[in-house]
Amino acid sequence: MSERKLLVLFGSQTGTAEDTAERIGREAKRRHFQCRVEALDSYDVANLINELLVVFVCSTTGQGDPPDNMKMFWRFLFRKNLPPSSLCQLDYAVLGLGDSSYPKFNFVAKKLHKRVLQLGGSPLLPVALGDDQHDLGPDAVVDPWLVALWDKILALYPLPPGLEIISPDVRLPPKYTLHYLPEDFPHPDSVQLQPTEARAVPSERHPFAARLVSNRRVTAESHFQDVRLIEFDVAGSGITFSAGDVVMIQPQNCPEDVQQFCQLLRLDPDRRFVLKPTEPGAALPALLPQPCTLRHLVTHYLDISCVPRRSFFQLLSYFSTSELEREKLQEFSSAQGQEELYSYCNRPRRTTLEALWDFPHTTCAIPPDYLLDLIPRIRPRAFSIASSMLAHPDRIQILMAVVRYKTRLSKPRRGLCSTWLASLNPEQGDVQVPLWVKKGGLKFPSDPDTPVIMIGPGTGVAPFRAAIQERVAQGRRGNCLFFGCRQKSKDFYCQAEWEELVAKGFLTLFTAFSRDQEEKVYVQHRIQEKRRLVWELLSSRSAHIYLAG
Repeated sequence: MSERKLLVLFGSQTGTAEDTAERIGREAKRRHFQCRVEALDSYDVANLINELLVVFVCSTTGQGDPPDNMKMFWRFLFRKNLPPSSLCQLDYAVLGLGDSSYPKFNFVAKKLHKRVLQLGGSPLLPVALGDDQHDLGPDAVVDPWLVALWDKILALYPLPPGLEIISPDVRLPPKYTLHYLPEDFPHPDSVQLQPTEARAVPSERHPFAARLVSNRRVTAESHFQDVRLIEFDVAGSGITFSAGDVVMIQPQNCPEDVQQFCQLLRLDPDRRFVLKPTEPGAALPALLPQPCTLRHLVTHYLDISCVPRRSFFQLLSYFSTSELEREKLQEFSSAQGQEELYSYCNRPRRTTLEALWDFPHTTCAIPPDYLLDLIPRIRPRAFSIASSMLAHPDRIQILMAVVRYKTRLSKPRRGLCSTWLASLNPEQGDVQVPLWVKKGGLKFPSDPDTPVIMIGPGTGVAPFRAAIQERVAQGRRGNCLFFGCRQKSKDFYCQAEWEELVAKGFLTLFTAFSRDQEEKVYVQHRIQEKRRLVWELLSSRSAHIYLAG
């Protein structure tokens, strides 16, 4: 009988596909499979020819694009020189997660399924097309598809004699165990962000600790929205970028939330531990120092402010010492309870920390070993770079709206990253922010004579500020910007900068201030008014048009 090994590979942008892949991994363990769950780009794709059983879980981003953590895999898989029998010994299944309100619904999953088939793979099932738009979300498709998948897999790889499927009532072991260090264990020098070694270009695994230079509010104090122009010093990082690129920032939880979390779970934030994987050979989380304090784990790693998923309530139900709480948790993790879970969590944007408050008996019984299974890691946030290296060498600037809104919960909702960045004050000593840069989706023309029409209402103007600074530094004049906001006196970002460039003949600027007159005026009205100019630039001068929201 062949070895019962299953590989689950995921491509995930926001964490949903990763969460689903982990769920399949848990279900595999209950069926006594040796199972690895890995991001597609962490997996050595050359090994795929040796695999016998693989489940792919992937989302689609943007206009039918693969998620960031499967881009290299994607390029490799579509190489023209791969022989059509490369994957002839592979049994596989593809689970897609998408949103049917987009024209390229689940494009990546469909294309992946077809490509593996072309390379000789045998599909166990038709591709599953999970849909965010469904009343019950992607699970409406995922749940029945997984039942069918396990039927197929167990027909090929029956349970070993004498073994039964581990009942869903039994709690699986955690991925890692925390081994506490004795109080008198020598302290290494404080856990600081290590400066990136000169050789490594900063990346998610090796972010650069950039010094915060300035943090300036660019909306009037009386304006409802707080928008900041924030500048970072990246001298010595080896970072280079051009207009249209994106800076990734790794945020952290605020001290009050960290303290509350530790109190709720009865954790001593200063306890130090080392992590050991439960399964020999399994990788440790990349961004956690060893040894590590509980405070560092909760501050920098656990996303206690994210809206919890179904899997969170499922795992939580195992720890419950209260009958009442356990019943509610089981309901939230059942297929029938998904509408109620949506009303409890997603609609009001309730955070993980707030959900833990609502289940106090269960929360104080959570074994620390399970923290990394229970709560996902904090994901980096992407910002359009709003400056050019030609105008500001060794600096990165971003234009950031501080996210704050009301739901039916009494406390306003706050964006994790924007609230943290807005709270940082460079005058209070050396403030460092972990960041790295990645290529963006906007590419500006290389021909100096090609005019550029940019439409950037609100903070959507950020990448165009970078482009205009870059093009002006290169002496290019064909820059046309349509900018819109509410009021000229309150949220006209970079007004003085634009007006100076208009005066020097580098910029043609059209503004729409929607609330400065009776009838609302938006950028589309200005484009319509200037249609002759726009058409002239397009038809006779081959202008490029760019739009950012």
